Amino acid sequence: MKVATIDRSSSETGRSRVGFLRDLFELVKARLTLLVLLTTAVGFYLGAEGPIHYSALLHTVLGTALAAAGAAALNQWWEYKLDGLMQRTQSRPVPAGRMQPTEALVIGAALSIFGVTYLTLVCNALSAALAAITIIVYIFAYTPLKLVSTFNTALGAVPGAIPPMIGWAAARGTLNAGAWMLFAILFFWQLPHFFAIAWMYRDDYARAGFQMISSDDRTGERSASQSVFFCMLLFVVAGLPAFLGIATVFYLLAELILGAVFIGMAMRFLRTRSRSDARRLFLASIIYLPLLLGALVLSKA
Repeated sequence: MKVATIDRSSSETGRSRVGFLRDLFELVKARLTLLVLLTTAVGFYLGAEGPIHYSALLHTVLGTALAAAGAAALNQWWEYKLDGLMQRTQSRPVPAGRMQPTEALVIGAALSIFGVTYLTLVCNALSAALAAITIIVYIFAYTPLKLVSTFNTALGAVPGAIPPMIGWAAARGTLNAGAWMLFAILFFWQLPHFFAIAWMYRDDYARAGFQMISSDDRTGERSASQSVFFCMLLFVVAGLPAFLGIATVFYLLAELILGAVFIGMAMRFLRTRSRSDARRLFLASIIYLPLLLGALVLSKA
């Protein structure tokens, strides 16, 4: 009986550890952080002159990941009461009661500070400053603005577009046209991506009082037309690397094909304005970005 008790206790401890790790991954929005890692690595690779220093790349990605994870945790701490009102977020660790708000605050603050400090000491001050700006804009500007104005989506795209600049700054020590070009690609990509999400979950956002583009867009015309508009802007901006000498003609061909498909999905959403086509646009955006960045890396001039 004693052995069985010990075994049961060990099993419960194991499950609790797995549960905590699962909650931690959800708190720091692990999938979003993976996207940050990808864009940071691409920025470093494209910004590097000469051979790639893979140890420096690893340090840059690690520091940026810590800062991004911290910002995500702080965002969930700030919004945990509102998250509890929405079906898509009420199972997150804090609103579900599996983690205390103070735990999320401590974890978020610690990761944010450590990430920025790590970039300062191991990379350079410019990359660290960009990471700090990302956290500040995301937490103290974008997060509270979600309850005030639909402009929050455009503002929220700013910190989402900075990670490739962090990678570029870490590799080159400065920012030039190439870095800003990467920023523009990520910025414009996020808008149709988030407009699709806002339309898919418009009722959820309304329950929490978030001011999204879909809040008073009963027909979906505004959400869909804005998606088409920014997909078209992205189509133009994403072609710039080939004209700036950063990528070869192979990249331009890939960009034209990917951009045309992305615009096509946005136009389909505009035509039907259905939730299913908003979801198709959302999925297309997820496929589009890694393929575009992959083509950019493979065709670096």
